Order: sequence, then structure tokens, then C-alpha cells
Amino acid sequence: MTTAPQHTDGDPVDVLLIGGGIMSATLGALLTRLQPDWTIAVHERLEAVALESSAAWNNAGTGHSALCELNYTPQKADGSIDISKAVSINEELQVSKQFWSTLVENGLIESPREFINPVPHVSFVHGAADVAFLRQRYELLSDHPLFAGMEYTEDPETIARWAPLMAAERDFAASPVAMTRADAGTDVDFGSLTRHLFDYVERGGAQLHFRHEVRDLTRGRDGLWEASVKDLASGRRSTVRARFVFIGSGGGALTLLQKSGISEGRGLGGFPVSGQWLRCTNPEVIAQHQAKVYGKEAVGAPPMSVPHLDTRVIDGQQDLLFGPYAGFSPKFLKNGKLTDLLSSVKLHNLLPLLSVGLHNTGLVKYLVGQVLQSRKARLRALQQFVPTARLEDWELVTAGQRVQVIKPRGEGQTGARGTLQFGTELVTAADGSVAALLGASPGASTAVPVMLKLLAQCFPDKKAQWAPVLTELVPSYGTTLADNPELLATVHETTAAELELTWVGGQPERVTA
Repeated sequence: MTTAPQHTDGDPVDVLLIGGGIMSATLGALLTRLQPDWTIAVHERLEAVALESSAAWNNAGTGHSALCELNYTPQKADGSIDISKAVSINEELQVSKQFWSTLVENGLIESPREFINPVPHVSFVHGAADVAFLRQRYELLSDHPLFAGMEYTEDPETIARWAPLMAAERDFAASPVAMTRADAGTDVDFGSLTRHLFDYVERGGAQLHFRHEVRDLTRGRDGLWEASVKDLASGRRSTVRARFVFIGSGGGALTLLQKSGISEGRGLGGFPVSGQWLRCTNPEVIAQHQAKVYGKEAVGAPPMSVPHLDTRVIDGQQDLLFGPYAGFSPKFLKNGKLTDLLSSVKLHNLLPLLSVGLHNTGLVKYLVGQVLQSRKARLRALQQFVPTARLEDWELVTAGQRVQVIKPRGEGQTGARGTLQFGTELVTAADGSVAALLGASPGASTAVPVMLKLLAQCFPDKKAQWAPVLTELVPSYGTTLADNPELLATVHETTAAELELTWVGGQPERVTA
């Protein structure tokens, strides 16, 4: 591997990555392989990478593939179900898994069991209407090649076998219950994966700077970007000049995007949503559950608040969480400032922000209710999944902070009525010299396809040169697996082998690392 030349203070870098999360790590890894002669600098305000949204306990760790997430298959007014988003999200995870698999195969990152584990994905509903919905969803998805192998049941004995902790002392006669199960699901420790990717990027010559906060981003007279950086340890200030800048600093990306002054960032705002988990502390309870079980979100709740009983594998340890319980904080980062939301309000995004508040009263009411929720109310929500749950077996922990994107309605309608976007939003300058990633779920699971999109938009002149390498990294690059059953079968076999995702008798062979 060719190592990029080292740069010194004052010399411009080819690529500046702001933020030490999974998105910057993914882009850095791609560029290290595609353009090993480019200089890359990473600036992270905390003391290490992957301490914000990418940290294992700050996200659900679900390899989002729509195998169990019901919000990706919305039901229309006429009763029909739209599976298009589920198909696209599943396809995107396959792209990410191919990239990770190739890096492992080539020895560029090691120990896949440290960041990915096989955990069944299960959907769970109760009540006649939701059971009918899940049955219809299953009938649509099970015929699709990306969802092959999905199972459906309303049988209490089967449910007890799939999820014994959820079946214990449940009154199945009181309300109909249904589940779907997909054994091909995964749990991903995105914090560990981020560290692995940055290790590879650093070996390729990139320079990582910690406790370095980018305070401002402006365009210099020579056309290069100038990032004003403060060393939080020494107080020293410096300027980093870069030919290309990626703002991958989670919720903090909006502020720097606004400071860049690019027209594509005008009118954009952010709505912060915080979260909490109940984390199980009883090893006997943890041992009774081995699945990621997703239910349906409450009316008015954001998609990131879909309740789930979730097996996690973090640092080789199997854990169990339930949640998330949504909340509100004006911070844009877990380690952010209370003034983040207020300082993001500008003249060009004031009306979209106000209109979102006026037209999303259900969401506001839901968040207020979550903030004021008592311990007993949290327990009642948990007991919908685990009837035998006791509060003494669970502790409340704070999850990560997310900032949902607020956009003016319609292209270029700055100051018009705003819309609240639940998802990830890639914003790029017209000349491709700066890009920012905003938003949340499915987030980390789609890091690779999002960064491939960024490469196409920001470096169109490199498309022909990079295409052969990208096809090596992602065999389905330029095509879709759903339309290529032979390639789909090959990809499934290869990624399962390289990422050590194997099942025996319908159960994961390995749960802990």
C-alpha cells in the first residue's frame, strides 16, 4: 500500500475530515484505498474516535436492513403496505457488509467478531389490527430475494422458542400476538468498527488530531477551505487549509455547514432528540433473550424511538437493552452545549423551524411525555415486551443525541414552510469541495453507500479511474443485488464467511466474541 506523504503545519491537505465517527472513518478508508497519495487530516474535539453517536451504547447497534424495523414499511391510507424503503435500506446494508468483508479479506482490518455478530432480527406486534399488518408485511417481503428465509408465526409455542423471555407469563388469550423472524440479522458495534477503520486510515498516512475543535470554516482567496481549529488541551489556535472538507461531526455538522456559507446549507435547521435505555443488569435475564425485537412506534413518536428489546454484543460481552425512551435537550451532541439549538437559528431557517414546531404538535407532546415519564411508566412499556420484568433488574443509561434535519419544503424554497426529515441527509457544495452529513437513522448502517454517493457527487472526474477499485471493494457496485440473484448468493456467502457470520440449526453459532 502506498503511504500518503506527511504534511506539516501550513501545508494544505487534500482531505480534511471533521469528526471521528463512523462516517469520517468510512470516507477515510475509501479514500485511503482509492487515492493513497492524498494527504488526509482528521480533527476530533474529544479525546478519541467514536465517542459520540458511533459509540456502542449511544446507538442500537442494529445492522439496519428492514428485517424487523416496521417503520420502514409504512401502511398507506388504503391499507396497502409500501416496501420500497425496506428494500433500499436492505440493499444499502449489503453494500456496507461487502466493504467490511473485503477489508477483512485483504487483511486491512482484523477481528470481525469484535464489531459484528449474528443476532436474529424479530418483529413483534399485538392486537388484531397490528397482527393483520405484520402478516401482510411478511407476505410482501418474504417473496423478495433480499428477505428470503423470513418466518412468520402467531403460535405461542413458536414465539416461546424464538423469544422465551417475552413469552414467559404472557396472556396470549387476552390479545393476539404475532412475530416475524430473520436469522440473517446482525448486531454491529459501530464504535469498534470505527476504531478499526481509523487504524487502517492512520496506517495509510493520515494524521489524527484529538481534542482539536474546528470552530469555523471559510473559503480562502486561493479557493482552498480554511478551518479554524482550537487545541482544547493547550488553547493554541491554528488554521488548516484543505482542498476538500467533509463535515462528519454528527449533530455538530449543521453549525459548521452554516459557517461554510455554501448556498446548499441555507434554510436547513435541526431538531435535537435525546434518548435513554433501560440496560439489564441481571445475567440470568440476559441469558434468556437472544434477538433484536422491534415493535411499532407510538403515535407521534420519531422513527428512532421505535421500542425494541435488543441483544447487544459489546467488547465480547452479551448485553440486553430496552428502549429507547425519547427526550429533549437543546444540545446537538451528547457532549455539546446547551446553546447549540439557539445558535443554529438564522434568518434563513427561522420560518422552516417555526413551521415544523407548529405542524408537529404530536411529536412535541410525545417528547414532553417522555421527559416527564416516571419509573413505573418506563416499566409498563418494558412489560409490553417482557411481562415478568422487574425494575431492580434494569438500570437507566443515557443514549446518544440525534439532530433531525429540518428542510424548506421544495427545492430552493428558503424561508418556506419546513419539513422534518427522519433519516440521513447528504449536503454537498456545487463544486464538490465540501460536504456534510446530517440526520440520524438508519445512519451508520448506510455509511458505505452514503460515502459512495458522496464520492460520485464530489469527485465526478475520478469516476472512471476509481470504478475498478470500487468494484473490488463492493462487488455489487453499479448494480443492485435484488436484480442479480447469482451475485446476491455469492455476496451472501462471501460476507458471511469473511465476517464470520454463521448459524447452526437456526441459531447463531457465535453470540459473544
